[in-house]
Amino acid sequence: MYAERASRLTGAVVWTHTPTVPGSGRVLPDGCMDLLWHEGRLLVAGPDTRAHLTAGSSGAWAGVRFPPGTAPALLGLPARELRDRRVGLDDLWPAARVRRLTARVNAAPDPATGLEEAALSRAADADPPDPLLGRLVAALDAGRPVAATADELGLSARQLHRRALTAFGYGPKTLARVLRLQRALALARAGTSLAETAVRSGYADQAHLARDVRELAGVPPGELLARQG
Repeated sequence: MYAERASRLTGAVVWTHTPTVPGSGRVLPDGCMDLLWHEGRLLVAGPDTRAHLTAGSSGAWAGVRFPPGTAPALLGLPARELRDRRVGLDDLWPAARVRRLTARVNAAPDPATGLEEAALSRAADADPPDPLLGRLVAALDAGRPVAATADELGLSARQLHRRALTAFGYGPKTLARVLRLQRALALARAGTSLAETAVRSGYADQAHLARDVRELAGVPPGELLARQG
């Protein structure tokens, strides 16, 4: 069973998940990074460029999903170092610091609340999010071309790519592709036909949509929607 709610940390989402049936799950690329709790341990989910299969892991999970581009400032390392990875927080931070934080999360009324409190505390000590990153995400999510977006932000293509690698883990073209996938899935799940979804999401046609879904999600659109319906 999966549930989520808006976090008190601006733009973030707090979620919980307890698998109810055996088998692997499929986490799709969304431009975000997560701080995770699982069986008393803290982990970090880096930015995905393809579907992550959970391999039927049992037990309850909790997480805080950070808005695109914001987690690196909180974690203290560039997103590119965590691309397509799930790692223990103790692999990133000093062991003593992680032990203290883990104890705080485990002592909270529930792990999700403990994670949210930890994220809020960390955000209070970190620099505020770079507003340029928010503008970049908004432009690409609206379907703006990468080159035009770079011009609007006053950056060269190389500067934009470097900033994107640090903030999102991959270049702006990949970010645009991931955001387009999420737009398409939202429309399709709401009942929009795949042909209309393709047009409204910025794909050349339905075949283009199908190729992108298969490459990013690992399964055809129909199968993906049936699994997550």
